[in-house]
Amino acid sequence: MPLAARYTSARTLDTAPVPTPPPGPGEVELAPAYVGICGTDLHIFHGDMDARVSAPAVLGHEMSGRVVRVGPDVEGCRPGDAVTVMPLRWDDSCPACRSGHRHICQHLDFIGIDSPGAMQQRWIVPASTLVHVPAYVPLERAALVEPTAVAVHDVGRAGVCQGERVVVVGGGPVGVLIALVARDAGADVRVVELSAHRRALAAELGLITWDPTVDDVPDLVREWTGDAGADVAFEVSGAAAGVETAVEVLGVRGRLCLVAIHSRPREVNLHRFFWRELTLVGARLYDRSDFERAVVLVADGTIPADRLISKVVPLTEAPAAFQALEAGGDVMKILVDCTDDAQGAAV
Repeated sequence: MPLAARYTSARTLDTAPVPTPPPGPGEVELAPAYVGICGTDLHIFHGDMDARVSAPAVLGHEMSGRVVRVGPDVEGCRPGDAVTVMPLRWDDSCPACRSGHRHICQHLDFIGIDSPGAMQQRWIVPASTLVHVPAYVPLERAALVEPTAVAVHDVGRAGVCQGERVVVVGGGPVGVLIALVARDAGADVRVVELSAHRRALAAELGLITWDPTVDDVPDLVREWTGDAGADVAFEVSGAAAGVETAVEVLGVRGRLCLVAIHSRPREVNLHRFFWRELTLVGARLYDRSDFERAVVLVADGTIPADRLISKVVPLTEAPAAFQALEAGGDVMKILVDCTDDAQGAAV
């Protein structure tokens, strides 16, 4: 019976066999290959989302894999196809869907949170969620298409244009991806990050970084922009200090794009918004065009996905991987290898 990594209670995961029913009409069975652990997964692991997540819950929504079987009435895919999944299922009837914003459906099923995710050896999903990946793209790299789609959506929501000056506050995986996508759009980008390891990685990718514990970031922005301020700031840190910095660096009519999940209300300098006519934009998920663009960026090397992968662990070691990420340290992205070969005798 296939294995799955399951959230059972706060800070507790296990691996256990789970049954896999055959795919029904409009469904496909996938063999997940690699699944990334993201910040939302850590929120679940901490127990912060117990009101939404029903334990035992199979986690994971950043993934790559191959089609194993297709159910009735499925067209456009066949066994062996390399794919990723846009893990959203909407009702098509709520006000958000009717206004064309299905990705933020008011009754959204975020697969991997509200329903079983990819951190298992076999996974049944709607065929409509599949996004094909070119056969030449290694599946390890393809696992970063989903977070890249987040970055594509964020940069689009902020309206980043050629020649604009952009500050990304928070240089974790999504922050670095936003910086890379913004740079690809023609922006001049700076990344603000506490971790020396993450700053070093960003610098290796050609990004200029600042350390907020040493650097006076608003002064550096004034010097960089000739006292004009940044055109766009992305708040990706999830910290109160990050919000303050992101607002402070913006110039007249600058745009603040809120990416991080803030679990509690934050104080915001609203006078700054009034005085400089700033705009606050929320950026939550993505749509299919964001995913398709992300596939191109990963496939052509604009996103050096392999450089962002710190470690790959077998499915049986997923609980330890969550604990390692929670502890911090010199890590960026950890992938869980769900392939049968990786588990050996554990299957």
